[in-house]
Amino acid sequence: MVSKTDSRGYALQFHEEASIGDRVARLRVRRKLTQEGLAEHAGLSVDIVRKLEQGVRQTARLATINALARALDVEPSALLGQPATFEVRGEEDPPSVLALRQAVSPVSDLIGEEEAEPEEPPAIAQLRNSLRSTERIRREGRLGEIGALLPQLIRDAKDAARSHSGTDAAAAHSVLAEAYQVAATTFTALGKEDAAFTALERSMAAVARADDPHLESVGYSSLAWVLTKQGRLADAERVALSAAERIEPGFRSHPLELALWGVLLLRAATAAVRLERRDAVRELLSMARAAAARIGVDRLDYATPFGPTNVGVAEVNFLVEMGDTSEALRAARAVTGLASLPPTWRARFHVDRALAHADLNRDGGALQALLAAERAAPEWMRYHSTSRRLVTDLRNRERRRTSPVLELADRLNIEG
Repeated sequence: MVSKTDSRGYALQFHEEASIGDRVARLRVRRKLTQEGLAEHAGLSVDIVRKLEQGVRQTARLATINALARALDVEPSALLGQPATFEVRGEEDPPSVLALRQAVSPVSDLIGEEEAEPEEPPAIAQLRNSLRSTERIRREGRLGEIGALLPQLIRDAKDAARSHSGTDAAAAHSVLAEAYQVAATTFTALGKEDAAFTALERSMAAVARADDPHLESVGYSSLAWVLTKQGRLADAERVALSAAERIEPGFRSHPLELALWGVLLLRAATAAVRLERRDAVRELLSMARAAAARIGVDRLDYATPFGPTNVGVAEVNFLVEMGDTSEALRAARAVTGLASLPPTWRARFHVDRALAHADLNRDGGALQALLAAERAAPEWMRYHSTSRRLVTDLRNRERRRTSPVLELADRLNIEG
């Protein structure tokens, strides 16, 4: 366990292992597979397995990670390695992943214990303001603060939903549903996909009692993302496509409806990429691009952007995932309007550019793209496993005692 404190006093803790290859080798031996046997089960070349296990390759496409995870019967995060937890140091008990788990899955629900009624239930306007603030913090990748704020928001929204009646109760359930969805995306970012799934189950139960008809589509979008992170790619694609089919917009549809539909198409495309179904990816991307063109600008609905810029960013991601790195860099140069996207989306775009440069052995370009990602969302970078793996790879190739990549590795608390 490695523990360091960042500039705002958050204690960042990570379980570090040398590489993806270490995890692959350990699980392969546990499954009593040879390298050739694993390659055959995963549908990959044995050369890929060898290079990963020997440390010749420190990174791999997510399609490769998913194939190896399926063959080894684990979730992809078991191969990628994820930050173990986050916490805040202070005089009181530190809010953390445990606190978020307790808020999402309280023991009182299981043992039938009635929770005390609040003396004064939170006002709906206050809940909504707290939700918007929490969503903004999550989009900026400030995960430590989410650990401090989100558990209390969930408890407040539950108190309001129990205490109010009529339209106020429905409004409280809408806030609760969105708060659970923020919890799900936070858990997913930390590699806690099972906890994320539980949070989404709670969200969909709240949606059934909420006053916002769009929350169901948002929930299915989040569910597709969690399933993708679990490696359940066919399920993710089916969930996203089924939800998109139910809300398919017409000629006079509102831009919000177009945006929700477009996000679901991109979720389905993300799963299709990792299933290596190129034709499906192109078709889904084409439909999403048409929806974005009809909207004309990038919107931000339910903490998720959609529009021409976000579709361009998604295309770059898909090209990188499919190994079309030169084309990905050409597409990246054509993306405009990045300032309209939230910081974590911009950071992910720059990480994709870095992966493309690294795949073409352009370490300088990869480093510059990673530094751009860090400027966009510095705390998010410390938790993002792909960024950490790529920085580790670049650092291991560095021969100088001091250099920008070594400084970046130090800021990300990467040991070794």
